Amino acid sequence: MQHDPIDPSLVDFDVLSDWMDGQALPGGAFEEVERLGGGTQNILVRFRRGDREYVLRRPPAHLRPKSNDALRREARVLAALDGTGVRAPRLIAACTDEDVMGGAVFYLMESVRGFNPTTTLPELHAGDPAVRHRMGLSAAAALAELGAVDHVAVGLGDLGRPEGFLERQVGRWLSELESYNALAGYPGPDIPGLMDVASWLEAGRPRDWRPGIMHGDFHLANLLYSFDGPEVAAIVDWEMCTIGDPLLDLGWLVATWPDGENARTSGTIGAAGGLPSTAELAEVYAAGSNRDLSALTWYAVLACFKLGIVLEGTHARAFAGKASKDVGDLLHAMTLGLFARAHTFMEA
Repeated sequence: MQHDPIDPSLVDFDVLSDWMDGQALPGGAFEEVERLGGGTQNILVRFRRGDREYVLRRPPAHLRPKSNDALRREARVLAALDGTGVRAPRLIAACTDEDVMGGAVFYLMESVRGFNPTTTLPELHAGDPAVRHRMGLSAAAALAELGAVDHVAVGLGDLGRPEGFLERQVGRWLSELESYNALAGYPGPDIPGLMDVASWLEAGRPRDWRPGIMHGDFHLANLLYSFDGPEVAAIVDWEMCTIGDPLLDLGWLVATWPDGENARTSGTIGAAGGLPSTAELAEVYAAGSNRDLSALTWYAVLACFKLGIVLEGTHARAFAGKASKDVGDLLHAMTLGLFARAHTFMEA
């Protein structure tokens, strides 16, 4: 069986075969092997073995300090979500021992048949704005389903540090921004209104909130949709998941929603238009949740603040030669756009 273009240093199929046999999974040759693309830095490989289709997920080739821990957490959350009705890929088996496959942990999940709307739209979805409108509503409904899960009841009571989660956010991300100054050549952040946003967030922080499962990076690029309708088939890329305030996920969706200036950087579906308003997203979420959405603007501003600082990291690394200048400049422009959006939310 030819496994190209899969680098054997990333997925050793002899090792995988032995491990799968040990998990009592169907044996046989590996067939239809293909590397899957996407925005994630993690590696995805789809294959068929013994008349069953799998997707293998492992960290990137150059492991970062917490890559394996992130994948272990991801696998644990997916296992906990199985049976809850949350639209997540179903975990089949996880190898949490990094000594099995060259230093990287990995897991197998069921393959989800779906498409990502930021990169492509099938004819049905491209040709009907009413379908695209329902796609947006389905994103909010899928997120509400996740936010409604009792994390303690599904065995995730000890995941993350929910105590003080909101109180930590502004300081945590200002410290992250400060850390970029250690990168050679970086002149420091040029982000108009940075501290105005930080001060506004500290002054308006919600006092009462309820912990729950957070995806951590919930936006259209991390959703797969059904080919034959407007429904979300699966929420993917769970490496940022934790126990925190699920309303930050809703704020993240609002902050990144393809409207106004955001539409230009939101890929295929942003260009196509026809999506619901952020107010409609909030209505759908509220219908599936008993959480208090009165501070949603605050969560949207926090999402702009946090994501803007995350993207600025690549801009800083570009100065040090650790990322391309073009990508760094693009992401810096997105950071400025996010902070401008934060000010728009604050003023409204």
